Amino acid sequence: MAKTEAKIVIGTWSWGAGLFGGDMVFGNSLGSEDLVEVVDAAMANGLNVFDTAYAYGKGDSERILGQLLSKYDKDTYVISDKFTPGLQNDAVENPVLDMMEGSLERLGTDFIDIYWIHNSADVERWTPLIVDAVTSGKIGRVGVSNHNLAQVKRVQEILAPHGIKLSAVQNHFSLLYRNSIEDGLLDYCKENDIQFFSYMVLEQGALSGKYSESNPLPADSNRGKTYNPLFPALKELLAELSRLAEKYDATVAQIATAWAIGRGTRPILGVTKMEQIEDAKKVASLHLSDEDVQHLEAVAIASGVDTRGGWEGQA
Repeated sequence: MAKTEAKIVIGTWSWGAGLFGGDMVFGNSLGSEDLVEVVDAAMANGLNVFDTAYAYGKGDSERILGQLLSKYDKDTYVISDKFTPGLQNDAVENPVLDMMEGSLERLGTDFIDIYWIHNSADVERWTPLIVDAVTSGKIGRVGVSNHNLAQVKRVQEILAPHGIKLSAVQNHFSLLYRNSIEDGLLDYCKENDIQFFSYMVLEQGALSGKYSESNPLPADSNRGKTYNPLFPALKELLAELSRLAEKYDATVAQIATAWAIGRGTRPILGVTKMEQIEDAKKVASLHLSDEDVQHLEAVAIASGVDTRGGWEGQA
């Protein structure tokens, strides 16, 4: 029997510390004691899909998530985890299996529901090696993250002879970064029954409604350096998000996230606080009209802003 999965995914990148971890990337230093109420509230509200990766603090996020889910029945939650090319141990026969086994141990489980190839570096090398992870019986579904349409098609070609279907794609997707619409990937996923998980839907807070040209992000932060110069061009979009927030009795952040849902994607929201659980619960039940989805997109396109990240790979 398939598990029931929430429309919103709880992102755990900012949990824990270490290389590429919450302390380095977000300035947080959150342990299991800081997050126990958050996970309990998520589970109580049906927000049962958790996204992590070895790359988040070199396993620290996985360790914390495993601790906090240990009291729940495995059939009640979904774990999404990743093999990250670039962080592998090349001294072993199959680095994908090696990283997966370490993740299983830290998570305290014998099964990962969705296992992803985290970036598109060397599709030809890593895609065949995930086959052994599937045949081990320790992962349920295969996904790829930060792959474009051509790369997704190539992954499918490599997996098909093994009887394995690509199940999911996880990409940067927001009102300010619509590449997966423009290159046809989103439509391709819908046509081929591939789930699309969207991350950075709020562009690190730039679309949260908390920041603007007159109230910028901290100037010395990486976020501030990236997004503060863009706020003058985002005036109309932020105003439109505010108008719709009033219309739907919601927040600006909820409207920006609901747009991503309206586009047929499953947003991943980084969660560290109890109030963010309430936000996620509200947005899961929020339905924008098709007209509002299209209008928001038109305003975003008119802004001329494109937030492609350096990790996005080739167009």
